[in-house]
Amino acid sequence: MSFTELINLDKLSWNAIVDILIVSALIYQLLLLIRGTRAVQMALGLGFLAIFFYLTRWLHLEMIQWILTNILPYFVFGIIVLFAAEIRRALANIGKNPLIRQFSQNPFVETYDEIVLAATTLASQRIGGLIVIERSIGLKNYIESGIAIDAALSYDLLVAIFSPGAPLHDGAVIIQKDRITAAACFLPLTVNPKLSKELGTRHRAAIGVTEESDAVVVVISEETGIISVVAGGQIERSLDGDSLRHRLEAIFAGKEADDKEFGLSTMLERR
Repeated sequence: MSFTELINLDKLSWNAIVDILIVSALIYQLLLLIRGTRAVQMALGLGFLAIFFYLTRWLHLEMIQWILTNILPYFVFGIIVLFAAEIRRALANIGKNPLIRQFSQNPFVETYDEIVLAATTLASQRIGGLIVIERSIGLKNYIESGIAIDAALSYDLLVAIFSPGAPLHDGAVIIQKDRITAAACFLPLTVNPKLSKELGTRHRAAIGVTEESDAVVVVISEETGIISVVAGGQIERSLDGDSLRHRLEAIFAGKEADDKEFGLSTMLERR
């Protein structure tokens, strides 16, 4: 079907309408995916290049058209490299679809009281902590960057790991179900330029891993003792034990299906 036939509403068939709706939804989801990231500028640059290419064809600029024709195929590989993080996030979001998630749901045993108690203890002593809780998307690549533990989740072990001077206190602890799988794990740092300067490496790592997975991260600031929770690339700060427990209960009880319904507002300026 040509574009002129497509815009003729009298000849639109039901499958053409479905086709348009699906394409529109894909474009909308793509815009939501790259909104607020460095991919926006890259997408604008690629769009400008495509417009310039068709302009050269319209003006019959043969030499420039020949150059662009031979260069543009290589942009496919460039797009894969430049948008690698966004592509991973898009595939991860597909996995979070409710129809798929019911087959891959990773049930989290209600032991988050141990996490809350450990977080409040670390906060009261101004000890930094980074606790990553795996959900439906696996974190194996981050687990392999740390030290394997595979121990039952407990308040005492979490506090011992993050105690100053302990060999594993640097890095993140990753929890799978009700077990501490690894410690001293390295996480990807977010490249979001809009984040507050107040957020250090520990908070940026927490945001980074939640941008690439559906993990939930509890962060304890070493400088201020503030407890934060991060999900979907968004951070909420200044939580106490009760509010942290409420957040974790809401997530793992399935009351808030995705990160948008989860309602984490980005409170980057709260102290």
